[in-house]
Amino acid sequence: MNEPVHRTLGLTDDELEKIIEILGREPNHLELAMYSVMWSEHCSYKSSRVHLKRLPVEGEHVLVGPGENAGVIDVGDDIAIAIRIESHNHPSYIEPYQGAATGVGGIIRDIFTMGARPIAIMDPLRFGPIDDARSRWVAEGVVSGISGYGNSVGVPNIGGETVFDETYIGNPLVNVLCLGILPKDRLVLGQASGVGNLAVLLGSTTGRDGIGGVSVLASAGFGDEDEDTEKRPSVQVGDPFEEKRLIECCLELLDARLVVGIQDLGGAGLSCAASETASRGGVGMDFDVSAVPQREMGMEPFEIMTSESQERMLAIVSPDNLENVLAISKKWEIRSSVVGKVTEGGQLRILDGIDGPVLGEVPASSLHEDAPLYNRPMAPPDDLNARKEDKPEKYLLETNDFSGDLLNLIYSHEWITSQYDSQLFLNTVAGPGSNAAVLRLKHPVTGEDTGRGLAVTTDGNHRWCAVDPRRGSALTVAESMLNLACVGAEPRALVNCLNFGNPENPTVMWQLSEAIDGMSEACREFDLPVVGGNVSLYNESQGTNIDPTPIVGVIGVIDTLDAPPPGHKWSEGDRLIVIGPEPEGLSGSAWAFGKGYRKGILRELDYDLHKKICQVTRELVQKKLVTAVHDVSSGGVGVATAEMAIASGVGCSLARISSHEALFSESSSRVVLAVNPDELTNVEEILNAAEVPKARIGLAHGDRFTIKGLLDLELQSIQNKWENHLPIAFEGGTTQG
Repeated sequence: MNEPVHRTLGLTDDELEKIIEILGREPNHLELAMYSVMWSEHCSYKSSRVHLKRLPVEGEHVLVGPGENAGVIDVGDDIAIAIRIESHNHPSYIEPYQGAATGVGGIIRDIFTMGARPIAIMDPLRFGPIDDARSRWVAEGVVSGISGYGNSVGVPNIGGETVFDETYIGNPLVNVLCLGILPKDRLVLGQASGVGNLAVLLGSTTGRDGIGGVSVLASAGFGDEDEDTEKRPSVQVGDPFEEKRLIECCLELLDARLVVGIQDLGGAGLSCAASETASRGGVGMDFDVSAVPQREMGMEPFEIMTSESQERMLAIVSPDNLENVLAISKKWEIRSSVVGKVTEGGQLRILDGIDGPVLGEVPASSLHEDAPLYNRPMAPPDDLNARKEDKPEKYLLETNDFSGDLLNLIYSHEWITSQYDSQLFLNTVAGPGSNAAVLRLKHPVTGEDTGRGLAVTTDGNHRWCAVDPRRGSALTVAESMLNLACVGAEPRALVNCLNFGNPENPTVMWQLSEAIDGMSEACREFDLPVVGGNVSLYNESQGTNIDPTPIVGVIGVIDTLDAPPPGHKWSEGDRLIVIGPEPEGLSGSAWAFGKGYRKGILRELDYDLHKKICQVTRELVQKKLVTAVHDVSSGGVGVATAEMAIASGVGCSLARISSHEALFSESSSRVVLAVNPDELTNVEEILNAAEVPKARIGLAHGDRFTIKGLLDLELQSIQNKWENHLPIAFEGGTTQG
């Protein structure tokens, strides 16, 4: 017996009943296809919207918050910054190169659809273990796709993260953040207005590649290899050179005030662009599928409306401006076609010819705003209390190989970041590998250097969130705050990418809810508005869910940028200080997970102390009183100091570190400072005045990395492990392209 059409499209029986109720009749196949992509998890957030409402979204500097293509904040001098983060997880497992490349293309379009010129991207990535052949293949393809698209379109990649862990085997995470800059008066929203105005499709032709693309792939987990192969045609194909022309074309149209509203075509394709622009504007739209340029013969209307072919934008234009719009499009060699017109009444009608037969008719808001809203069952793990009691410290007698443990925790990401161009536009002051990336803030119209800077960081820690999703998410926000402080920046706004497993699993929904509560609590404490985000669910493979992995991107402003911020490089003779509370516990640490200890309890975040630590760190950086600075996070003080020694080529002698806990704990609110002896008194006076805990832990000197009573290593041996780990792992691999 054949399965009903609505089920093959991913709609439930209850959802079909709701559609029938909305329309007052049975939907046809075209209408069902449009509802299926617009009501998918990826487009509608139907399992997460009830929880996302708890995030704080308002703030002094917020110009545009969640609900638009990107968040926008005011950074002064009549300059605004657009910021957005998205996921392309499932497509990147099926076809790593194109999945990642089109993820970059999509996030860039989210930015310039707001009227902003894209100026930087960052890429938090997660893959399966590096000794797994499929995971290495996926990682190679993803990195090649990001570099191939980003470098070609001309947007620098200024940082990110790469994590290899068994939880992502069979389900990588490919998250991409993009920043854009615009004069405040060029800000445009993705909405249609003005009855009689025209809908103009700009960019590439529409094909069968990407039909259902991310909107379908992101709403189901992975099964066996045969199923994965069958999904391969759903992955979109990108063209970065078309995107570059599209950027310039759209920005010129916006500068000339020729566009009323504009929307990029990403998930759900034309169904999304037409319904969302109409719904946001409180109007309807007549849409002519026969006017859509197609790259394949015989495409059905439902294929045209749901294709996620790349490099396309939908602009709302008054008839008086159409000739100028077409002329500018021609100048940039961008295809442009009138595909619809704005109407009264709120109905989205799909026509075969603008005055031809009606193929489908639905309320535009029913696709956009009236998607199902699920309050799915939630339940903590059955063994939650037992997990809290099973702490890694119980197993410490089993190991005392401090040198081996440290070496196992360090590796350079240069194999990855060297494939990216981080210096495009020559604005990058601190790039990949820094505490946070730093850009010069130049006026978007005149190009004049304002003497100020932008700082941005992306952070995530699945280990913390696997132990405690609420505290782990709060700690992730706190880490981002501290990363910005290490470059002297004041935080302004946050975006998030919430990567979780199957929402039909009550434990996964509990994890998501807890993570949102932890993030919300931290953002309120830090007065940090959430201006946008993305939820990626169904991250599972063979029935196994990934560890909860909320990723945050935080942007800040540096009021005076007259020199690069201190990095990780200390100097011979520097005194080394750790500020912050005593380390407490190993739960959720990289050391513990490396040993197979995945349980325990995270220390609660002391918000008042953390704010003090951030403020005093920012002050020391701004006053240029520290040679080097590094927050303590993954790998604890051990990895932080090792990275500083490697970066500077100068070893150290450390003391007052006498245990695994002191060396590898990742408890929050701690920073390693390297201070010139001539500035030591000034620094300690400032620390005393700020009433923050501090401890001198050693001296930077020589060519060895020693910790009294624990380990003594040649700096060169650490350097070799750092530099060679990834190149050796990927040796003999075939880069896709």
